[in-house]
Amino acid sequence: MTIYALSTGPGVSGVAIIRISGKETKKAINLLTGKPLPTARVASLRKINYINTSELIDEGIILWFPGPESYTGEDMAELHVHGSKAVLESILSSLSKIENCRLAEPGEFTRIAFENGKINLIKAESIIDLISAETEIQRKQAIKIMSGISSNKFNGMREKLLKILANLEAKIDFPDEDLPKDILKNIKKISEEIIYDIKKILDDQRVGERIREGFKIAIVGPTNAGKSSLLNYLSKRDVAIVSEVSGTTRDVIEAHLNIDGFPVILSDTAGIRESKNEIEKKGIKLALNRAEEADLKLIVLEAKNVDFKGVLKDLMDDDAILVINKSDLLGPNQFLNLKEFEHVLVSIKENINLKNLILKIKSKLKNKFISSGDILITRERHRQNLKECLVHLKNFNKKNSEGDFDKAAEDIRLATRNLGKIVGEVDVEEILGSIFNDFCIGK
Repeated sequence: MTIYALSTGPGVSGVAIIRISGKETKKAINLLTGKPLPTARVASLRKINYINTSELIDEGIILWFPGPESYTGEDMAELHVHGSKAVLESILSSLSKIENCRLAEPGEFTRIAFENGKINLIKAESIIDLISAETEIQRKQAIKIMSGISSNKFNGMREKLLKILANLEAKIDFPDEDLPKDILKNIKKISEEIIYDIKKILDDQRVGERIREGFKIAIVGPTNAGKSSLLNYLSKRDVAIVSEVSGTTRDVIEAHLNIDGFPVILSDTAGIRESKNEIEKKGIKLALNRAEEADLKLIVLEAKNVDFKGVLKDLMDDDAILVINKSDLLGPNQFLNLKEFEHVLVSIKENINLKNLILKIKSKLKNKFISSGDILITRERHRQNLKECLVHLKNFNKKNSEGDFDKAAEDIRLATRNLGKIVGEVDVEEILGSIFNDFCIGK
């Protein structure tokens, strides 16, 4: 089956790209242009007509990529045409009339590339991450993973385990033959090295996931302290309703921000206070839950009413900044004794010291995003497979030391399978759908 799709964003544009991939690509180009295929990988200006007629649709650039040296590994072409709705609909409609041609499903081009061995699963995931990147740090992470550094690491581990398995199977098949002592010693050494490497990768504070999904910041505090005003200031737009009426914010309000290249999900929460209102009580509970889950908490208090006790004080830790708002209302001789807590005196209304607050937030973000290693886990499936691999390797070491080679070999097989699932070297049909469905249709 040959697939086709618009690969650029929908809407009016100067240039749009339509991709075609599959056995019928040659036929499609011939029918649309009425001419033989252009030279491979050389941009050729062609008139594009309705199929079986000479009526002109558009004039554009044709790029021909013969398989297997193409993105998908199949015969493939790109049509660079004017990006009007009428032009695109006409070309796509013409392609639909060609036998064995259909519109591509989301991520199908990249899935075919994976199935044809052009890329592995990690690279496929890095492609969607690059397409979805909204900040510079997200782009850099996607490019880093796309370069193959993670894939090479996991494939290297897997190859070492396969060598161990080969030696164990030799021991099982030929029990009367003693393996050289240096081989048995080396098996133990290699397995312990891999265990160490996996533990190091897992001890990453979930940096990769944070970068991909966004760093969570929760704004918490009592009613009328200025939480919604702070959200609006940091968002540079009116996201939340600002009112002097207590309990205005009942639910969590979110804003997605780019703070100095760091992706941030900023949450404004309900004011924390004693309340008999059931709806407000639910909002307060949700606020406390959001604070517990956050990577960073901004605890906002009024300068003239620093009621810093109970749950708010309990929330103060290394992942919190105390924000004392309405500092402009303090008298010249008023002093707040808060030396034991990291805090910033600000006035959101008067725009006082807010730049210093942003600098403190940036500092916290940079410290959180520091990674000790080059290998970054960006998805939960990577983490779960590494954890399972670690369990099997620990079981292997125990059984191997006891001379139970049959069961030890099975643990090595399972550990190898877990590493293979990460890069797609084993049957992973059950996870392919969820990965490629995140792609846009033309990718």
